Amino acid sequence: MQALKDRIRAEGQNLGNGILKIDSLLNHQLDPQLMVGMGRTLAQLFAGVRVDRILTAEISGIAPALMAGIEMQVPVVYARKKQPITMRGIIYVESAPSHTKGGTVDLLVSGEFLKAGEQVLIIDDFLATGQTLMALARLIQAAGAHVAGVGVVVEKSFEGGRAAMLKAGYTCPIHALATITAMDDGGITLA
Repeated sequence: MQALKDRIRAEGQNLGNGILKIDSLLNHQLDPQLMVGMGRTLAQLFAGVRVDRILTAEISGIAPALMAGIEMQVPVVYARKKQPITMRGIIYVESAPSHTKGGTVDLLVSGEFLKAGEQVLIIDDFLATGQTLMALARLIQAAGAHVAGVGVVVEKSFEGGRAAMLKAGYTCPIHALATITAMDDGGITLA
């Protein structure tokens, strides 16, 4: 997606240790028009895939997932990081390391919103090591549903997440709107 790549080139900051700051368009402030374009493009990328529901992780995955959900006309569920008192009954829980938070994060989804037999598309902000996406996939599998595909805004291919997912047996379609191949010497190299 060229508009996204242009914005990453203009506004993205390499903070070192593989951390890409794109707070001006996704992780703090949102650009609504760019989000609409992301949703439309993600929907086009998965047009040939049956999708009953979209799953993401709070918080930065919600906007692109919601825009894709609008385009695809399917509900969007986000995995919560803390259990609210309103979440009762069956709760699926997985953990994943967080590179930006410097620890492990729990991801929780109510059994109300993941159903056996459904085809669930994962949409999130980044594919780096793949750990968060695989935790989301395990939530889907725990519910007896199937991973229909994975769509991300930015893939940092140099962190090996796609390869890790393939090695773990996730052979579903994986699409990124922008791919960063290197973040060396303060720079950002886009594919």
